[in-house]
Amino acid sequence: MEVFQDYAYYYNAFYKDKDYKTEAQTVDKLLKSYNSQIQNIINFGCGTGKHDIELAKFGYHCKGIDISPLMIEIANQQLESNEKNIEFEVADIKNYKDEKKYDAVISLFHVMSYQNTNRDLLGTFEAARRILPTGGCFLFDVWYGPGVLSDKPCVRVKEIEDEKNRLIRIARPVMHDKENVVDVNYEVLIIHKESSKVQTINEVHKMRYFFRPELEALLAEAGFELIDNIDCITLKDTDFNSWTSFFMAKAV
Repeated sequence: MEVFQDYAYYYNAFYKDKDYKTEAQTVDKLLKSYNSQIQNIINFGCGTGKHDIELAKFGYHCKGIDISPLMIEIANQQLESNEKNIEFEVADIKNYKDEKKYDAVISLFHVMSYQNTNRDLLGTFEAARRILPTGGCFLFDVWYGPGVLSDKPCVRVKEIEDEKNRLIRIARPVMHDKENVVDVNYEVLIIHKESSKVQTINEVHKMRYFFRPELEALLAEAGFELIDNIDCITLKDTDFNSWTSFFMAKAV
């Protein structure tokens, strides 16, 4: 089953408090620190397109790709008729090809951590390299191994509601030491306010956590030079409290 097959319906609801505008500002800052002339961006794993819509407000031409047709459908529904500098496409980032070259490839919200094997990750890195010119920028974030192992995942519950439903999401993690992967077992309860009927969705999101040396080696194999990695929250050097990290690489 596609990972977001059912979950996509409630994706925007659960992340309605996510500050996409501020996150887009951070991406803009990081891209400009690399090259102030970046204009054309492709977003690997764009989800419902909210980052792309915010980045377009900074003047970028954005293309978002995602493996989920439902995510792309939702993304297109959010576009205004006058937004000509954004497009979305259903595609698999692991083998993506495009005749067009982009100034930068970005991948946010830990999409790279969904690439559980070295083969999948290398395929994604190679896909990014194919559509970048020499010197092009590759910016992505991941679950960061030192922080994950210092503060191990635990059971988390999130509850929200809208005009129609009350939603409860329970995340139960299972860690696999040999793969550096965490199975995040989601149980989502949708309680319909009018009828009091309860619908249950169960999904497993397999998330890999990474360490700098392995990413540096795989990036080099794909034709990149790692420039730096920083804490996603503080935008400073990572440490053992860093659960997530941005990585920036240059196409060589």
